[in-house]
Amino acid sequence: MNKHVKNVTLEATDLNRRSFLVGTAATGLVLGYAGVPGIGEALAAAPASFEPSVWYAIAPDGLVTVTCGKADMGQHIASTMAQIVAEELGAKWSDMRVNLASNDPKFNDPVLGAQITGGSWSTMMNFDAMSRAGAAGRMALTEGAAAAMGVPASELAVRDSMIVHAKSKKQMSFADVVKSGKATKTFTPDELKAIKLKTPDQYTMIGVSVPQLDIPSKTNGTAKYGIDVMLPGMAYGAVVTPPVRFGATVKSVDDSAAKKVPGFIKAVTLDDKTQTTSGWVVAVASTYANAKKAAQALKIAYDAGPNAKVSSQSLLDEAKRLQKLEDSGQFFVKDGDPAAAFGSAAKVVEAEYTTSINIHAPMEPMNATAEFKGDILHIYSGNQFATRSGAIAAGAAGIDPKFVVMHQMWLGGGFGRRLDADMMIPAVQAAKAVGKPVKVIYTRENDMTMDFSRPLTYQKVKAGVDGDGKLVALSHDVVSAWPTARWGIPDFLTPSVDKKGPLDSFTVNGADFFYTVPNHYVRAIKNELAHNATPSGQLRSVAPGWTFWAVESMIDEIAAATNQDPAQFRIALLDGKGKNDGGAQRLRNTLLAAMGLSGYGTRQLPKGEGMGVACVSSQERATASWTACVAHVAVAPSGEVTVKKLTVATDVGTQVHPDNIRAQVEGAALWGLSLAMYEKATLKDGGIEQTNFDSYTPLRMSQMPEVAVAVIANGEKATGVGEPAVTVVAPAIGNAIFNASGARIRALPITAEAVKGAMKA
Repeated sequence: MNKHVKNVTLEATDLNRRSFLVGTAATGLVLGYAGVPGIGEALAAAPASFEPSVWYAIAPDGLVTVTCGKADMGQHIASTMAQIVAEELGAKWSDMRVNLASNDPKFNDPVLGAQITGGSWSTMMNFDAMSRAGAAGRMALTEGAAAAMGVPASELAVRDSMIVHAKSKKQMSFADVVKSGKATKTFTPDELKAIKLKTPDQYTMIGVSVPQLDIPSKTNGTAKYGIDVMLPGMAYGAVVTPPVRFGATVKSVDDSAAKKVPGFIKAVTLDDKTQTTSGWVVAVASTYANAKKAAQALKIAYDAGPNAKVSSQSLLDEAKRLQKLEDSGQFFVKDGDPAAAFGSAAKVVEAEYTTSINIHAPMEPMNATAEFKGDILHIYSGNQFATRSGAIAAGAAGIDPKFVVMHQMWLGGGFGRRLDADMMIPAVQAAKAVGKPVKVIYTRENDMTMDFSRPLTYQKVKAGVDGDGKLVALSHDVVSAWPTARWGIPDFLTPSVDKKGPLDSFTVNGADFFYTVPNHYVRAIKNELAHNATPSGQLRSVAPGWTFWAVESMIDEIAAATNQDPAQFRIALLDGKGKNDGGAQRLRNTLLAAMGLSGYGTRQLPKGEGMGVACVSSQERATASWTACVAHVAVAPSGEVTVKKLTVATDVGTQVHPDNIRAQVEGAALWGLSLAMYEKATLKDGGIEQTNFDSYTPLRMSQMPEVAVAVIANGEKATGVGEPAVTVVAPAIGNAIFNASGARIRALPITAEAVKGAMKA
């Protein structure tokens, strides 16, 4: 994560600047804002609960409900937050419950930052604050119990939701203390900072694979996803999207045939002042089936706009043109003088690396339900960025964001797709136009052709080595659309080191690696054509998904050019000098672990088989997760590649839930394999050509390799695990292909044709 964002928006290791109140009576979560008309009815009479923090409450029956400010899309982050609280609180796991936060301003916590879920930030940025919240609650309950029992608080022990005085054998449950009203202690920020948290050897909950709290409701159907929302009098909307991804406008709509569809209500042409969508129409009807029929019956004339002739090839051509301009882009890293070092280098290696457009395609279709209650707009949807999405919905409605209440739902997959709020716009404008609640559900075709995709990227890397084979210089140009810049949030941009203005570091993170290279430049170049024609978003792994493809492939190319073992070459570069102190050693350890587990270099492989290595520090230097991979592949004479095994080692610092960590790492590795070998979207005449899973083909179960995972838990600060393994797999596979066949691959996805061609070259 870039330093600017860390300090301004998303820092979670600092404590709340305002007083952290412990011991206040609470009536539960209110979906809305105090003082806003139409919200007051959400308050219902309820027994007083003990609310140690805005993020959890203990009811009079002793149940502890943790409110999760992060989107839960199957990664069980809500349970993770509850587990962190339970450790310090001393609560019994069977007493824990989870809830999802709304966009109520009380959840805009300076400690935990914006309600955004991405970057593998959630656990690492919430661990300390949620631990202190749990500890503060335990201390307040203990003092309350001490007062009720007439014993010193220092003589009390807390375990499994019970507070026990060993000498007198007196005890009180959490429920007893809450009902007594004796928990009244408050904590200032300084007092919170002074709380001594448990050390890893004292953990009884952290590091245990407890049952995930969301599983029962997701298996019995009571968990509500956005697509499950039902409101009285609700209508349905089906969108009609233009033939180009962005820039089209609607010239006319003929709804005469749609009027013959039973239950048809209206065709609404979107007037989206937020510029999230362009050229969209939504057909509204009494049922979703009829809304789809009506949408198909509409005859719409478009002005295709300025991007009507743009293709993947024209995006790539423009990227190459921009890269050749000496004054284009801004510098992300500018250490030493690579140009001078190249001039005196014993050997110079250059290569170009590309990645294609990639689509998120979460299983739950994109959807949102909008309802106006007086002046208040209610939005029901699963979303990864509630802070931004509330403003988008308000912009679509033409109202102040304070009049928008977002009801967060469980997410049937997100992977970055639900960082955007495009699905809310047709729902909002349709509900406003027809005067009743409207649920909009995308078809798979809608979502694929209008996805905020991973951008097409072009990278040029040049490296120089001295007479001893030591890497002395590296320059790295990264050309792509700038997904984060599209959000229009200055705090998410990073000042360039050459003072040319802000850059989108989420397009170059990872290129600032932990290898020691004295002369190192990284240039971020915005491809305006791609930025406008293919509005891009964040797909699981973000920039390291392409920057490490280039970096880790180039490291292997250098090793091959200088007759060095690529793993040992990396180990020598990870010497931890200067700014790389600490991080390089941890990355080196993961590489050694992956090598050891896989048997890299210890056995003779059959002809046509090879192993390749890669190691990464995803996502960002400031929030790195140390991950290494050894890929074992077989390459046929036809160029067909079979990935036999992926061995992944990751340093997680403190592991909260071991089984979940392994599941996340395995899933991330397989996603990385899918991106490396199978997924590709193409642009033609301004539109995405792939419309469903028959033409956009992610990894199938029959293509699954063996996956082995080694988790290093060393008691350091918890790191993220949801994305890093995505980034390490593609270069490991590419490097393994070279070792198996001599074919050097520089474009993703890897195809048999490309491998066969490289074998002949």
